Amino acid sequence: MKILVTGADGMLGSALCPELARRGHEVRPTDRRPLAPGTHPLDVCDAEAVSRLIAAAAPDWVMHLAAETDVDRCEREPETAYRTNAAGTEHVVRACRQAGARLVYISTAGVFDGQKPSPYHEGDVPNPINVYGRSKLAGETAVRQYEGVSLTVRAGWMVGGLERDKKFVWKILQRLERDEAVPVVTDKIGSLTFTEDLSRGLAALIETRHTGLFHMANRGVCSRYDIACKLVDYLGRQGVVIQPVTSEAFPLPAPRSPSEAMENRRLDELGLDLMPSWEEALRVYVEHYRQLAGRTQPAAPVKE
Repeated sequence: MKILVTGADGMLGSALCPELARRGHEVRPTDRRPLAPGTHPLDVCDAEAVSRLIAAAAPDWVMHLAAETDVDRCEREPETAYRTNAAGTEHVVRACRQAGARLVYISTAGVFDGQKPSPYHEGDVPNPINVYGRSKLAGETAVRQYEGVSLTVRAGWMVGGLERDKKFVWKILQRLERDEAVPVVTDKIGSLTFTEDLSRGLAALIETRHTGLFHMANRGVCSRYDIACKLVDYLGRQGVVIQPVTSEAFPLPAPRSPSEAMENRRLDELGLDLMPSWEEALRVYVEHYRQLAGRTQPAAPVKE
């Protein structure tokens, strides 16, 4: 199949494009700021450019990854969040409809308010508490108008991309390398989502012809503190102190929900859940990190 990918040079795209190519698909990567050779420049905020490029590419699928994912920037600059995550998605939906292409939209567990004591599934009602979550939910609404030929896939706490990873896990790894004491919050829980696992899951899902809403996160629930402790184990840096703190120690512009935990209920019901545990996903990521840093010692095995 011919597949056009927006946001192809980001964390997820850097794993998804090679996975699609490995499966024999013809991949057309695009990004607002191309990094990799062969990536075509495309700003999804430019409706005419989106329509023109998708029409010319005539893809079977458009994998829409492009988004403003900096939660605090979204809170400070809501117009930026909605221009990219809502209006940009509307542009992609419109272009897909005109070109007859099927669509995958990557959304987030951030559409929930975090008050549910158990993991969120696809039947739960979204209620975002920050601008980022509201703008991504607006994107979901736009995609829902393309019912029957589109997929919305919600991911959790994303990890992957190594140097392209600007999120929590990469930042903790950098602190651990400096043997610094690391304060980490214990009162925020969620579901880790490793980009390599998500890429395999997405590639498999588009080959099934299913449509609608899916959750796709690594199995199990963890806190930020749990992740940091596991990183210490896998790196063998037991001398580093992980300090448990509450969110009050890190005042941020955007409110965060106490829980972004998800279950892949629909995938599980269809026998399509390929996602391993968050511990296994993190172990593989640490192995990649060691290889990047020139370390040969493998990460410690997962303790069941």
